[in-house]
Amino acid sequence: MKASQAQASIAVTGVAGPGGGSATKPVGLVHLAASNRQGKTLHREMRYGDIGRSDVRLATLRTAFEMLQEIAEA
Repeated sequence: MKASQAQASIAVTGVAGPGGGSATKPVGLVHLAASNRQGKTLHREMRYGDIGRSDVRLATLRTAFEMLQEIAEA
């Protein structure tokens, strides 16, 4: 946020699959964070399950947009 003129930001990390999962980090585990210039920060840990790479990515996008909407209303 310091290096841009953005009003909000989203960060995402996780395991979309099809492989790469483990007992502690299973396929479908995604962490998302959002923040805005006013200092509000959100975090979500989502466990979408082994629903396929494409569906994990789509579910992550839905959650990210919901978080952006929530942070914009703050």
